[in-house]
Amino acid sequence: MNADLFGLYLVDVDRPSLTLLDRQIQRASMKTIQVKVKPNARVSVLEEADGGTWLAQLKSPPVDGKANKELIALIARHFGCPKSSVSIKSGVSGRMKFVKIALD
Repeated sequence: MNADLFGLYLVDVDRPSLTLLDRQIQRASMKTIQVKVKPNARVSVLEEADGGTWLAQLKSPPVDGKANKELIALIARHFGCPKSSVSIKSGVSGRMKFVKIALD
């Protein structure tokens, strides 16, 4: 362990850790949105509703994760990021979901 010049914090040289600035940058590149999902719609649409929530109308039925896969693809296309950057944080089996998006 090494102390910096002012002794404010200790840094383990063998195990690098994220600094406060790194964590703030990491949080800034992540976004979590609340989505209300309506499966079995005529067309797939993602639109922002009042109060900061989003409404996703999906063609896929809520069977075997098909609607969740379509939701991830729809959100990735809308925000211009790869599908691997989008994940459902909570609400996998419900209609209200929190979706995490890693923006680059």
